[in-house]
Amino acid sequence: MEQYKEKILRICNEARKDTLMETLEIEYTDVGEDFLTARMPVTKKVFQPDGILHGGATVALAESVASAASYIFLDARNFAVRGIEISANHVRSASEGSVWARASLLHKGRTTQLWEIRVTNDAGQLISQCKLTTIAIAKDH
Repeated sequence: MEQYKEKILRICNEARKDTLMETLEIEYTDVGEDFLTARMPVTKKVFQPDGILHGGATVALAESVASAASYIFLDARNFAVRGIEISANHVRSASEGSVWARASLLHKGRTTQLWEIRVTNDAGQLISQCKLTTIAIAKDH
């Protein structure tokens, strides 16, 4: 299992090149049977003007980790995955360290999936609670 985890994380991290995930320094850190975790450093790059983590950067982290999880847990050879709705409740701010996003699958339907994404700080305190709905679209081969 450990070799499988390392391969998935390597693929996810290699896919960041020249994307928003690379710009935000998002790194995929752990994967399990029904979850994917990523880390994003809290630096001036992701601040609001008043020196705290921007909610939009938090949402970008949440969507990035859940979308990557969709590709892991769905048949990416035959389906393209697209986010169709995201929501976020921001409950605490952050101004240093890292934030961690863990995407867990709540519902896996034939075409739609519902993901829960908990974003926490280094101390494990909840920063944001997010949900992402994705849709799997059959690829034309």
